[in-house]
Formats: sequence, C-alpha cells, structure tokens
Amino acid sequence: QVQLVESGGGLVQAGGSLRLSCAASGRTFSSYAMGWFRQAPGKEREFVASISWNGGTTRYSDSVKGRFTISRDNAKNTVYLQMNSLKPEDTAVYYCASYDSGSYYYTASYDYWGQGTQVTVSS
Repeated sequence: QVQLVESGGGLVQAGGSLRLSCAASGRTFSSYAMGWFRQAPGKEREFVASISWNGGTTRYSDSVKGRFTISRDNAKNTVYLQMNSLKPEDTAVYYCASYDSGSYYYTASYDYWGQGTQVTVSS
C-alpha cells in the first residue's frame, strides 16, 4: 500500500516562504517521478511542479516558475516544494502525487495521492 504524507503547510504573509514535504512509503520511491498539485476552493486541482525519478528533470506551471522549487531526497523517500515570494493567489490545499504514465501536467497521470496540506497566504 502506497502512502504519501504531506506536511509543512500553514499561514504566511504575502512575500513569505514555506517548504512543503511529502514522505512516501510502500513502493520504491526512487523509481517514480513525483508531482505537486494544488486546489483552491471552487477550482479544479491544478499542476504545480513535477520531478523525475533522479531529480534531473523538473517542470513547473507558469504561475509558479521562478518562485517555487521542487526537489527530492531518494535516501529519505521525500519530495519537497520550496515556495518563495508567496502570493495570496497561491492559497490552496497542496497535494503530492506519484506519477504513473501520460502527461506530467494532468491529474489522471498520477496514481497515488496524499491527503493534502493547507497553504494560506494573507495579503
């Protein structure tokens, strides 16, 4: 059974930073690409960032490019999302997910999901 557990969310002022973590168990973590998605109230879940199995390839949505950084530590079975220069529009529940197949930008391409962690950015 694959488990993904996110942590690190919270309340932060605009311009501040947070680092999210996602701890994985139940499969060979280092064999799979990983992704971060977010979902704001009343909106669909959207792609934020992805990282290849070895960290060599990363992808970002245009809305976070230059502000967020995805990374991973395969020895710790953990993927991170460093979020800088946060804006109120970044407020959402953030989810990590394990990639299965298909486009990295679509939720349907990921087969396991965490429970999410709330990020709230105040103006």
